[in-house]
Amino acid sequence: MTSTDDVAARLADALRDEWGRLLALLVAQYRRLDLAEDALGDAFEAATRTWPHDGPPTNPAAWLLTTARRRAVDRLRSEHTLARSMPRLAVEADLTAHASRVMADAGEAVVDERLRLVLLCAHPRLSREAAAALTLRLVLGVPTPDIARLFLQSTPTMAARLTRARKKIAGERFEIPRGDGLTARTGVVADVAYLAFTAGYTPSSGDAVVRVEMAGEAIRLVRVLRDVLPPTADRRELDALLAVMLLQHSRRDARSAGGLPVLLADQDRGRWHDAEITEALSLLEPLATAPATPYLLQALIAAEHAVAPRPSATAWDRILARYDELLELTDSPVVRLNRAVAVSEVHGPRDGLDALADVVLRGHRLPAVRAELLARLGRADEARVAYDAACTLCENSAERAHLRRRRDALDRSR
Repeated sequence: MTSTDDVAARLADALRDEWGRLLALLVAQYRRLDLAEDALGDAFEAATRTWPHDGPPTNPAAWLLTTARRRAVDRLRSEHTLARSMPRLAVEADLTAHASRVMADAGEAVVDERLRLVLLCAHPRLSREAAAALTLRLVLGVPTPDIARLFLQSTPTMAARLTRARKKIAGERFEIPRGDGLTARTGVVADVAYLAFTAGYTPSSGDAVVRVEMAGEAIRLVRVLRDVLPPTADRRELDALLAVMLLQHSRRDARSAGGLPVLLADQDRGRWHDAEITEALSLLEPLATAPATPYLLQALIAAEHAVAPRPSATAWDRILARYDELLELTDSPVVRLNRAVAVSEVHGPRDGLDALADVVLRGHRLPAVRAELLARLGRADEARVAYDAACTLCENSAERAHLRRRRDALDRSR
């Protein structure tokens, strides 16, 4: 008999590390997204019942895949898709052989099954937002409520959109586009990777300060995509995206202490990963004269932080100028929020508060920034109210504890 906590930990690891790969294998084998997703979900449910009694298997991924295949075969039998008289083992052998043929590309080989699933989710029939949301859910297993928060939508709205997206690509071929077809989907995949990265570094629920594995998976996805693009493809936007990811990822070891977030200004810069910063800066060097794009501007902003030897040496005036450019390209509440922080660093917290006046943003981050600026102005009572609002809205326990500590510091300073 295995402890419930151990089983839960093993299942969480499998969900995080294997969901996308297993789902991709099942979609390739059975050519039906609904069947594959339901079968894999059934396999995880079966694990919650079986593993506590029998103990987790030596190879959890293989156990889950085998169980999911059996569930799929059972459903196909009940739908009369397979002849009832055909022995189960023969069915599985036939479908497994078929899967091996499906997963082998003629010509350009793409060996990463999850990339194949990402490209399916990036189908032209889907909007970019729908493709990104569906990929986060299917490939990386991000919970629907977290996806809703990333898109600033309610959970029921996002659940409905995911359902519609699944239906739109139901029956589509699980294959790698060629030439222009592959290039056309790279922008969607880039958006997906960035959203996955954001989900890793700003987890809106749970107790993790950062989800390093998810962020690392997003970086790997961009690297794989860059490798499989045709030689003539324009890689500049992917290079900019990879640069901003590497710059943010380089600070992962310094982002938390004692289970709580550490603000950028308080981070130990000696714990930043210099090799990743160097790689990112080398990617940005050829883009110095490239047209401004959202990913490039974000990378240049992150680079200003990376090259500053200490917080006081940060070129906030250049960062603010980049945010002004970014605002012209993509006027979003998140960009306005981050710009307000830059304004406060250049012109002071009062101007930063003024810049927040027209920001409308769901969640805790807006009141959290407002609380910080109010505290800097000495308006402690108003700052406490803003911190309380942020704590109420924050669903990440580590970040909520950090906000409470900041609020308690106001009480101690009386």
